Amino acid sequence: MNVQNTDTAAEAVVANGLGKRFGQKKALDDLDLRLGQRGITAILGANGAGKTTFIRCVLGLTRHDTGSISVFGHAPGSAAARSRTGVMLQDADLPHLLTPREHLTLFASYYDRPLGVDQAIATCDLTDFADKRYKKLSGGQKRRTQFALSVIGQPSLLFLDEPTTGLDTDARRTLWQTVRNLADAGTAIVLTTHYLEEADALADRVVVIRDGKVLTDASTQTIRETVGGSLIRCVTTAALNSVSALDGVRSVRTEGRFTELLCHDAPAALRALFAIDPSPQDLTVSKPSLEEAIAGLATVTP
Repeated sequence: MNVQNTDTAAEAVVANGLGKRFGQKKALDDLDLRLGQRGITAILGANGAGKTTFIRCVLGLTRHDTGSISVFGHAPGSAAARSRTGVMLQDADLPHLLTPREHLTLFASYYDRPLGVDQAIATCDLTDFADKRYKKLSGGQKRRTQFALSVIGQPSLLFLDEPTTGLDTDARRTLWQTVRNLADAGTAIVLTTHYLEEADALADRVVVIRDGKVLTDASTQTIRETVGGSLIRCVTTAALNSVSALDGVRSVRTEGRFTELLCHDAPAALRALFAIDPSPQDLTVSKPSLEEAIAGLATVTP
């Protein structure tokens, strides 16, 4: 897949002081964010944090109230911006009586240099159902078709909103590899997902939005290092409030029968844990995952 990238100067997205209100609610609050011409950026945040509003502003679907935004140096929603942008939205549907092949043929006609339809079918793993009517497809097959439509124009900038919802494990891994290949070929990809495993597996950079502002903007490794420390996971008879008060422990949570301790000083935490429970079971010590690191940000960031 050859990515169209004719502008070597302009960044994919530049947002400065972006503000948007819905009534009394500030969806975006003086948000600054720049996205380069390649790599995978995961935009994460709780429901209502502002990430969807930001993406809609970039796509020209929602008009911002204050600040400025450009897409490869062009206005959001302009023909010049749209011609270089692919989108896979979370809530989308297509005419039910067309097949994936017919949808792809139609979408390809909108672009000057589209990906070949047969190549898109093969790349996005649609071969088994390419000639089946859309209404008869499973939820996962529909998502794969929508993904193929988002890349048929060989976009320079690709937005993927919860792309693997409804996919089984094998289909999810296949899509991940396709996304990674696109990024390696030079596409700038913006990913929103509730699967932090997905962001951890794919993203070069993570942007966390909270209350319409950028809370964190860094690589996944940097986020883990910012939170720091280690994750102790075990089954313990010690009371949760006692574990929370141990030396070296930043935060504690339970997951099923396990207690998880996010620690800034693992050796000190282990010594203190053994003092109140000499025989914890199934104990492991590891670096925190992206999910645990982001959860820990709330405890160290105002």
